[in-house]
Amino acid sequence: MASQDWFEKDFYKALGVSKGVSEADLKKTYRKLARKYHPDSNPGDTAAEAKFKEISEAYAVLSDAEQRAEYDQMRALGAGAPRFATGGRGGGFEDVFGGMFGQSGSGGRQSYSSSDFEDIFGSMFGGGGFGQSTGGFRGFGGPTRGRDLSATTTLDFVTAINGDTIRLQPAGGKPISVRIPAGVADGQKIRLKGKGEPSPDGGEAGDLVITVTVRKHPVFEREGLNLRVDVPVTFAEATLGATIEVPTLDGPPVKLKVPAATPSGRVMRVKGRGVTTKKGTGDLLATIHIVVPRHVPADAKKHLEAFEKAMPKENPRDELMARAG
Repeated sequence: MASQDWFEKDFYKALGVSKGVSEADLKKTYRKLARKYHPDSNPGDTAAEAKFKEISEAYAVLSDAEQRAEYDQMRALGAGAPRFATGGRGGGFEDVFGGMFGQSGSGGRQSYSSSDFEDIFGSMFGGGGFGQSTGGFRGFGGPTRGRDLSATTTLDFVTAINGDTIRLQPAGGKPISVRIPAGVADGQKIRLKGKGEPSPDGGEAGDLVITVTVRKHPVFEREGLNLRVDVPVTFAEATLGATIEVPTLDGPPVKLKVPAATPSGRVMRVKGRGVTTKKGTGDLLATIHIVVPRHVPADAKKHLEAFEKAMPKENPRDELMARAG
């Protein structure tokens, strides 16, 4: 692209954005316009092809921080000044660049050939003339990146914890085998680079974004890397103490010692029997719940009444009443 184009073309206007547009909004706008005007989407439409080249040309410059700064600088220098006039008196090219490079301007005899023109701008933009790809304009923005595809999958609790290979049908794509990593959580998104829609013109493929839903387990709940389980115990086990069995997710039950006088709601920890991921391994958290029998035989009731009489007279609600008052 010739330097005169940098003065005369308004790249911001071509893309319909303001001069202060952010990189993210610039990219979003370009992608939307590129999909709309791409030749593959408009076969035989020369106007769409011309528009595609125009927006690609603009994006190639504005998406490069250095080129964007150079473009803004040149536009600022050229604001209100003649546009590289080739003849006559009173300035034009020599007035603008004579001042910049210490030349005598229109009052002197300095002249510029086409090679001089490219040498000047080559030094400004870090490369050779504008016909080369190393400096100035670099083409029409390069190939278009393929779109991202989305998919959802529902996993049972054990599969989510242990990981597995599943078969998915992305929206707008072909069926694909996907390795689900161990420890994936409910609502987590997994991004598979390059597994999305192919580029329409040989560029980088998009990504596949998978949203995971995990079914609830009838016994276990997940809390970060830990697993939680409610464990019922009898009144006697909680009062006198006992060794009980507790289920685990991926193996045989483990033995857990319940100390004497264990209250309902106490949490006891079984190390290393939680969720295992690259970040580490969690624990199994067993919450004790004292179960009251639904039916008490007559003989047992007599013993229970004797037990009640033998115990110190304490009201477990005294503290609650005091705090409430």
